[in-house]
Amino acid sequence: MKTTKTIFQDGSHKWVAIVRDPQKPHHLIDTNEYLVTHGGRGLLLDPGGAEIFPAVFSALATEFDPSALAGIFASHQDPDICSSLALWLEFNPQMHCYVSWLWSSFIPHFGGTVETFVQIPDPGLNIALEGLLLQAVPAHYLHSSGNFNLYDKTAKLLFSGDVGAALLPAGEEALFVEDFDRHIRHAEAFHRRWMGSNDAKRRWCERISQLEIDMLCPQHGAIYQGADVQRFINWFDELQVGIVGL
Repeated sequence: MKTTKTIFQDGSHKWVAIVRDPQKPHHLIDTNEYLVTHGGRGLLLDPGGAEIFPAVFSALATEFDPSALAGIFASHQDPDICSSLALWLEFNPQMHCYVSWLWSSFIPHFGGTVETFVQIPDPGLNIALEGLLLQAVPAHYLHSSGNFNLYDKTAKLLFSGDVGAALLPAGEEALFVEDFDRHIRHAEAFHRRWMGSNDAKRRWCERISQLEIDMLCPQHGAIYQGADVQRFINWFDELQVGIVGL
């Protein structure tokens, strides 16, 4: 069962984390989904795979009217990101999906029409949600060649997708990172293998360090907050990535 937790709220401007499911089948990677709302409309970030659509939909509906979703933000093309797309579109065919231009002819295999997709150019895109401006921030090659994070300047919150992800063992279900040194051990192997470019990683660290971020929210694992945000950026900057342990 998926559960929800409000991680930011200021009036109708709200961020909800739809968090990990300890009862999911073991062959599926666990994921976090995020909902940002403003002015009665919502944007769902990396809504997940088709297998978990009922759990995500049910959890979201406890917090927000799903019919008020304006769209979906897909950080990249993986099935755990958006293979549920056709099911969301069946519920609301008018919903848009914001995705890198690179994947605009691939993700439609999950569903949708040409009108569904809003292509994000490589430098990024500002996405308006009922007057709230969200920024798609380039994170190319981390790990996908067409990859974006989403930044909310007002909430000082960065949805980082697979950057910062940790594959946590059973029993570690905390929403926020509680012990950075212990937590980061569960992120190291993932980042070394799945992040494809040291140059791209350094550019990301430089770009993200210029933003005001109170919470860095990955698609897998716990949320970094406060000083742990910069701790993660510094750790990632020094890590050698694109490594296969052969």
